Amino acid sequence: MEYEAVIGLEVHAELETRSKMFCSCERLDSTVALPNRAVCPVCAGMPGVLPVVNRRAVEYALRVALALECEVAHTSLFVRKNYFYPDLPKGYQISQYEQPLARNGRLAIQTSQGERLIRVRRVHLEEDTGKLTHVQRDHGLTDGQAGGQSYSLVDLNRAGVPLLEIVSEPDLHTPEEVRAYAEALRSLLRYLGVNSGDMQKGLLRIEPNISVRPAGSPAFGTRSEIKNLNSFRALERSVAYEIQRQSELLRQGRPVVQETRGWDDGQGVTVPQRSKEEADDYRYFPEPDLPPLVIEQDWIDEGRASLPELPAARFHRFQAQYGLGVYDAAVLTAERQVADFFEAALAAAPDVPPKSIANWLSGELFGLLNQAGVGIEDSRVFPQALAALVGMVARSEISQSSGKSVLVEAFRTGKQPQDVVAERGLRQISDANAIAGLVQRVLRENPEQVAAYLGGKAGLARWLFGQVARLAGGQANPQVVQQELDRQLNELKK
Repeated sequence: MEYEAVIGLEVHAELETRSKMFCSCERLDSTVALPNRAVCPVCAGMPGVLPVVNRRAVEYALRVALALECEVAHTSLFVRKNYFYPDLPKGYQISQYEQPLARNGRLAIQTSQGERLIRVRRVHLEEDTGKLTHVQRDHGLTDGQAGGQSYSLVDLNRAGVPLLEIVSEPDLHTPEEVRAYAEALRSLLRYLGVNSGDMQKGLLRIEPNISVRPAGSPAFGTRSEIKNLNSFRALERSVAYEIQRQSELLRQGRPVVQETRGWDDGQGVTVPQRSKEEADDYRYFPEPDLPPLVIEQDWIDEGRASLPELPAARFHRFQAQYGLGVYDAAVLTAERQVADFFEAALAAAPDVPPKSIANWLSGELFGLLNQAGVGIEDSRVFPQALAALVGMVARSEISQSSGKSVLVEAFRTGKQPQDVVAERGLRQISDANAIAGLVQRVLRENPEQVAAYLGGKAGLARWLFGQVARLAGGQANPQVVQQELDRQLNELKK
């Protein structure tokens, strides 16, 4: 029997505000900050303290909800999620559930089968947890001795940081679609400036819920959730494995257990962690210390008006306006800084075909950025410089190979491409009269080779071409040289 997967994603995005969700503690980079440096009575869960909602976090969440075309609730509620969190001192999490900030959105994704619209069930605000470090000490015991002590250390720098949870409907069916959705959502969050998308630091965490069912069946199977994936590769691999695992269980007539699973990247398998809770197990009830969150229509209108051009709209515009293909448009619009760079380069060189600039940007410049391990915002080659370089190549002022070496030097030093060309004497000779003289000289100085060519050794034309290029110091335009050499050799044949 054939099976199909039904997949929904829960994405947790840390909102990059200055302070935490319900207190004034600074939001630190928990991967480098000393432990427990941003902790106050509120995020430490001390008795008698009161949380206060971070307005900027609400603004960021509203921006995301509007970009996802959600229905924004004028009134939403914070609730207590009662679950044992060893890294949240209160013992519960402040979140939203039945009355979230926004519902019923959608996100367009690009797949090998074309564009698909994935429904977004809800967008809601909550607080992040702290971080546990598990320690095993042997107290100096020698090999073969039993004993030692295990304990855990808690760092509360991250506890209480604003977290946005974005829950999709189970509209995804393949690992490719899952990855495309996650990448599109990350791109959107970065365009909006609310999340860096740094998955290695845990600022964006993805949790797929996966079930399988007989192909064509309307019923849902028993689902498993894979927790806290922090790379697209891990996401795609874990989903593929879990689909295979569940399908094999059903083929063997064995049940799929509803559970939370982890991903073992080294082994390439998912592993059970705990039984999967239902919503009732969390005993949600309204947070008594926070009033309802009220979003006036004016606030929604202002948020919608402030949205930038979003990745999907820019993707379609780049195809329509610049004649780019799907691949080029997708690469150039995935990051807002790259799209801005591309359009700035186009503005600086209106006579250069957009495809040429796209090729140099996504090919040569991206390669240098990757080698250096930096983003385009740190490039020492600015849009105007790239435009000038591509323009020189397009006008045959320098060769393609010379252009690549000029770009490397400009990237390394920050020099203008024109200056590098002048310093190295790389400007290409394209003057027809000058090249005609070079060809004439080579033919005059190599009578034996010319005679052999005229006698039928056609391969000598390549040798003669090389002699012209050598005589020009490698600076002659190869197209013009070839045309002139062919013309003069044909004259000799007559």
